[in-house]
Amino acid sequence: MNTPPPEFVTADMRGLKAALVARAQAERVSVSVVVRRAVERELGLIDASRAFAKEGRPAHFTGSTVKLSIRLTRGEAEQLDGGAKRSGLSRGAFLAGLLADVPALSGRSGSRPDCLAALTASSAELSTLSRSINHLTALLRQGNVRPALEYRRMLDTLGDDVRAHLSLAAGVLADLRPARSSAGRGESRRPAAS
Repeated sequence: MNTPPPEFVTADMRGLKAALVARAQAERVSVSVVVRRAVERELGLIDASRAFAKEGRPAHFTGSTVKLSIRLTRGEAEQLDGGAKRSGLSRGAFLAGLLADVPALSGRSGSRPDCLAALTASSAELSTLSRSINHLTALLRQGNVRPALEYRRMLDTLGDDVRAHLSLAAGVLADLRPARSSAGRGESRRPAAS
């Protein structure tokens, strides 16, 4: 692959180096990746959806990590890089997710960004329902029955709306977790439908 020449900048971290290194290790990326991402955000060069996908990652991984060198064809390396980029993960985290059979990474469900976007949209709808319920409660406390009646249709479907959100959230979380345990057993973690 054509790698552009490095553009180095030296910065005095003023006590932040340990936290920076710990963050990079937790995310399984190099320190440079964390720094570049922070600079992109600070300069406004990174869009909000990409920033959210990056921040949505687990904050830490258990167990020690090792550096692994593998040989791939140019096409395979480009495929690995492309998959990692689309998922908003480092190559190492993406490869580990494929090995752990994470459905959102292995193609058996929606893509990771699509899963996160669906969950975000559903959570926003739930937040709107919450505000509506608070407004309805205030109207009823004030004895304003006529304006409160406008919320009747919302109340009729409230249970279904909450169940739909919970079902979506459970599905997304299942698609973002490994489908089999780390020991390699083929047991599925997807919750049974009720």
